[in-house]
Order: sequence, then structure tokens, then C-alpha cells
Amino acid sequence: MAKSRRYTVLLKRKREGKTDYKSRLKLLSSKKIRLAIRKKTNVIITQLIQYSPKGDKVLISATTSDLRKLGWSYHVNNLPSSYLVGYLLGHKAQSHKIKAAVLDIGLHSSLKGSSLYAALKGVVDAGLEIPVDEKVLPSEDRIKGKHIQEYALKMGNSEKYKKQFSRYIKQNVKPEEISKNFELIKKKIESK
Repeated sequence: MAKSRRYTVLLKRKREGKTDYKSRLKLLSSKKIRLAIRKKTNVIITQLIQYSPKGDKVLISATTSDLRKLGWSYHVNNLPSSYLVGYLLGHKAQSHKIKAAVLDIGLHSSLKGSSLYAALKGVVDAGLEIPVDEKVLPSEDRIKGKHIQEYALKMGNSEKYKKQFSRYIKQNVKPEEISKNFELIKKKIESK
């Protein structure tokens, strides 16, 4: 609450911690379409957004639930699924003749090799021009899920394996085959 006449009440979205207006202003001043990548507990959302004075307009969107429709039965919040969501959005952008964008990760922390940058790599590999430093992108092996595959093979068929991959076992999916499934889904996206 205001304690004196000079006190300025902050904007509601800033008070709630939902918007960083300084970074938003920098992104909007570029006058380019924004690639917004948002990460929730069990979903990754990628959108191409264009500024409008009446409110931002979402041009194209892709989420990890779209991957389920293509046959992805692995966890939807890991590096391979993040890359595939970005790749899917990039291919949708090509069909809408969108060629360039600028990255908007919102209030998320910028961590080298994170799933946010895996999604960005997917969009870039699909053909969109986005300025990015190659050092922050995850390696090809991690994007294909080879680290998950190697970890599962290393564990064997132990109790720890059954506990760690219980969701995969319920869905009759083998974590040892995640790289193979990754390639199949990528080909399905390319053929769309």
C-alpha cells in the first residue's frame, strides 16, 4: 500500500512476478516475431508471437501434447521431447512462411544445455533464423537421448531401474530405445 504521495504502485503483472517489463520492452523494440518457450511441470510450450497494441497475437503454437499425437510415449519434459517440440514448431513456421524470430524465455533462468535451448535448437534446425550462441545449445547425443539410453543400460534390470523408469514400464516403452523412437518421430514431423 502507498505510504506517501510519492509512492508509485507497480503494475499488477510485475507485482505478481509474471512479467519483466524491461526485457519485454527490449524484445518488442526489435519489431521481430518472438519465439516464446515456456516450461511447465509436464509440458513445454513453444509459440511464435507477434506484438499488437491490443494484445499479443499467437501465430503458431506447438506443445508436448502434440508429440503424443505423433506417437511419442516417453516423458514430455526431457531434452529429446523439447527438441522435437521446437522442430515441430519450426516446420509449422516454414508452412506459414515465417523465416526469422527472436528468442523470448520469459522469467526462466538461462542455463546452458537446458531443455529451453533444446527446443530452440529444434526450431533452428527446422530452418528458422534465430540469433543464438552455439555454446549454450545441448550436444547432439543429449538431444537424441543417448544419455538416458546409456543410463538405462548401465542400470540393467535392477530394482532401481524399475523404480526410475516405472512410468515407461507401465506404458510398455523401453528407455533403451529412446534414440530410435526419437528418429521415428523426427521423420514423421518432416513428412507432415
